[in-house]
Parts: sequence; structure tokens; C-alpha cells
Amino acid sequence: MTEREKMLAGELYDCGDHELLSQWHKAKNLVRDYNRTDSEDAAEKDRILSELLGGRGSNLWITAPFFVDYGNNIFFGNNCEVNMNCTFLDDNKIVIGDNALIAPNVQIYTAFHPANAKERFGEPKEDGSFEFCKTQTAPVIIGNNVWIGGGAIIMPGVTIGDNVVIGAGSVVTKDIPSDKVACGVPCRIIRNNN
Repeated sequence: MTEREKMLAGELYDCGDHELLSQWHKAKNLVRDYNRTDSEDAAEKDRILSELLGGRGSNLWITAPFFVDYGNNIFFGNNCEVNMNCTFLDDNKIVIGDNALIAPNVQIYTAFHPANAKERFGEPKEDGSFEFCKTQTAPVIIGNNVWIGGGAIIMPGVTIGDNVVIGAGSVVTKDIPSDKVACGVPCRIIRNNN
């Protein structure tokens, strides 16, 4: 398996792999360009998003600044809005359904590292430096009609169902089923959303 295939399969992989670094640098350059594009230049923003993202429906609005790892592992449905200063670490797939509202400063993570430092970095080189840290991933799936409040953090492997509201500042560590309002650290269901 290539390092990218390992990455998407959730196996330990090397972030310093040439193919992955090339895509990472491409995404960083595209995001830099997106974040510097004049706010009213919808055509240029659309062009950049077409090159950056893995897929998207119609009517996607992303307010700059916006940050990603690879970009091509992010998929949006129709009628989605991402407010300013959001970070999507898409080392695995981030799939967001239709009619999503993502507030400012939301962070979605798909990457995590071994807790043991030797497993993360291996043995130091003769000069005392280390290789890139080893990483694993798990996808994040967000359903239709979801509102994620400001400053929320969505952890790797989480699935959020349809018609869910995640309260501001929440840290979502476990799946949230459809038709719920949830908040807190860690995020817990507080009521139905019918």
C-alpha cells in the first residue's frame, strides 16, 4: 500500500511521504490563494475550491480564512456555509451533508497519533532529530441539516446524524445520532431536536 492508501485506510502512515507532502503543499498554496482572494471575487473563489476540494454540491460558501491539510478529502453537499477561521484536518474523509451551517473557529480533525512517543517518532537519528511523526486517521461524517456552533471541535471517527445542533465550544468525541441537540466537553446529548 502507498502511504496515502494507508492514511485513508486508518493504518499508521508516514506524513513525510513524497506524494502526501506534494498534495499537502498544493493544498496550502491553494488555501493561501483562497484566503487572499478579494471577498467579492466569487469566480476566483469557485475556481480555487474546484481544485482544492474532493467534491461539493451547489451553493457552498466558505468565509476566509479557511485551513485544510489536503483539501481533496473534503466533500460538501448542497447549500453549505462555513464561517471564518475554520480548520479541517482532512487526513481522512470529511463528508458534510446538505444544508450544513458551520460557525466560526470550528475544527474538524481526522488525524491522531499513537500515545507512546516511541511509536509516534521512532528512535532518534544520529543528529538527535526524528522522522515525521506516525499518524492514523478516521473519517468524520456529518449529516444533513446540521448546525455546528462556534469553536466546536469534532474528533476523528465521529459521525453526526441529520438535524443535529452541536453547541458552541463543544468537543465531540463520540457519535451523535440524528435529531438531537448536544453540547459540552465532552459533548453530550441534552434534548431531542424534533
